[in-house]
Amino acid sequence: MNPFWTVSLFWIAAVVCVAIAMALVLPALLRTRSGPGKAARRDVNIAVYRDQMKELESDRANGMVSEEQFQVAKVELEARLADDALAPDASPEPGRESSPRIGYALGAIMPIAAFGLYFILGNPTSLIEIATAPTRSEPAAMAGSQGQHDIEKMVLQAEEKVKANPKDGEAWAILAKTYASLQRWPEAWKSFQFAIELLPENASLLSGQAEALAIINGRVLKGQPMELVKRALELDPEDVKALELAGFNALQERNHAEAVVYLQRLLKLLPPDTPYAANVQGAMLEAQRLASGGAPASPPQQSASAPASASDQVIRGSLEITPELKARLGQDDIIFLFARPVQGGPPVAAVRGPANQLPMDFELSDRLAMNPGNLLSMHKEVVLVARVSKSGGPMAQPGDLEGSVKGVKLGASGVTLVIDKVVQ
Repeated sequence: MNPFWTVSLFWIAAVVCVAIAMALVLPALLRTRSGPGKAARRDVNIAVYRDQMKELESDRANGMVSEEQFQVAKVELEARLADDALAPDASPEPGRESSPRIGYALGAIMPIAAFGLYFILGNPTSLIEIATAPTRSEPAAMAGSQGQHDIEKMVLQAEEKVKANPKDGEAWAILAKTYASLQRWPEAWKSFQFAIELLPENASLLSGQAEALAIINGRVLKGQPMELVKRALELDPEDVKALELAGFNALQERNHAEAVVYLQRLLKLLPPDTPYAANVQGAMLEAQRLASGGAPASPPQQSASAPASASDQVIRGSLEITPELKARLGQDDIIFLFARPVQGGPPVAAVRGPANQLPMDFELSDRLAMNPGNLLSMHKEVVLVARVSKSGGPMAQPGDLEGSVKGVKLGASGVTLVIDKVVQ
């Protein structure tokens, strides 16, 4: 709504409410009242004396007073009644009559006081803020900021909950997983530790702590992280995180046959046609190829590569990285280049090699197919994804470097793929 009309409607409603309140209060204040007149006072006195006489007669009949006492009291009552009846009218007491001036004064002061207090204690500027608040059609950055604020609020609530009851294992579990979603791994590891002490049979807590500990240790799963993973799989053989970490560790240890087993079990638990499932399937196919004795392929360098198929079934281009991210390359980092169907699914071609050779040229063809039944030449367009893996495994992990190009036609040449973002 237009800010002008929003503010105007508010003040109109406020004035109407004040007017209704004054209409209910002022008539009573403006009405003149006077005290009771002489006749009214006389009638009241007579009624009182009559009641006292009846009580006196009742006491005499019950023997509570003698005849002589009765006559004396009767004379006193009659004398007092005569005095009150013959006394002149007293002047009305000050303040007993209401003055219209009081009503008029309150009628002027009350609205001024009400609006004055609102301006002092209230927040008039909020009317403008509400009226000019961004709508759904405005940039989504505000939504992201609000989402971050909501996550921080959840963290505070979870922290307060564990402080109030340190023996609440579920509260510690929520706090640990919230820390993990924010990549606050040291805090996540500690919270997982408290949660596991209280809920030792929870497999997801064990695998969650294993992930946190591995990331703290430079993404190395060997040792205590894998002990936690094995305990998790003993409790729940279908724990997704534990299967992922077990497969990832097998790839790190170059135990490709074992990696295939874990990744196959993991793939059965994942929703099909999702990017994560595609990553897992690509890693599994690569592990199968390596387990069967296939040597890892290196990206072809400059003109040293020879085409393995007709030129219209090959995609050629260059692979680059932004200067900001190039400084983050490690000596042991591995680069993976995938070609995927535009509609999603597992890679149709893939190649790997040392990342320290960037920038480099590349060539993708059916020779680099991941699955003989799903070749690059079967697709008119593909999506190219390049990923620098810090761990050496093909599955994306937080901290990896990545870039992509969509809508690359089969047979294209001169394609430039830039690695320009960090996997979160």
